[in-house]
Amino acid sequence: QLQLVESGGGLVQPGGSLRLSCAASGSQFIIYLVGWYRQAPGKQRELVATITSGGSANYADFVKGRFSITRDNAKETVDLQMNSLKPDDTAVYYCNAKPYRAGTEVPGYDVWGQGTQVTVSS
Repeated sequence: QLQLVESGGGLVQPGGSLRLSCAASGSQFIIYLVGWYRQAPGKQRELVATITSGGSANYADFVKGRFSITRDNAKETVDLQMNSLKPDDTAVYYCNAKPYRAGTEVPGYDVWGQGTQVTVSS
């Protein structure tokens, strides 16, 4: 079973930047689609960005042009570079990994990290 550990959260002023990192261990990292999600107080968890093992990335509209997701399969890490941060970006950010076989998600085996707090405030 894959394990995920996030790091890099913290307090930043509006307009600032943070880089989150998700470190994986324990399973075949290459077969997993990895994504970053976030959950603000009182709101549902929402998708921020995903990246395939081949490096194809997708972003939620509200972060396009500001956030960038990258992946290093050799180091088994996925990073989220967050620029031009806004107070609305304040949330707990979670790393998620979903295993795929032959292009199809294997149900019931997705994995979550423990989350890292990002606070954007002056």
